[in-house]
Amino acid sequence: MNVTDKDFNEKIINSPLPVLIEFWASWCVPCKMMDYVLNELEEEFDGKVLIAKLNIDRNRKTPQRYELTGVPTFSIFKDGKLIDSRIGAQSKKDLISMIEKIIK
Repeated sequence: MNVTDKDFNEKIINSPLPVLIEFWASWCVPCKMMDYVLNELEEEFDGKVLIAKLNIDRNRKTPQRYELTGVPTFSIFKDGKLIDSRIGAQSKKDLISMIEKIIK
């Protein structure tokens, strides 16, 4: 699911499910490499966790709001609150670990 500054609160903060969001940029090679992993996670956690992406070049307010310092950044939100963030490409195992901490 793609997210913008305009619908971030609606889709992420107000989500009934926990959310894993990737803050990414089109020029970011590690971001592109993560697409396959995110697609797999979306299938594996369907109905339990939303997987989302926000392009930081097209949406500058949200990255500033969360003081992002690099891309990709993976953040977990639950009940409208930022729970965890990690900067840089992550292994599928590391992302699953992030997710499992919030769905147990």
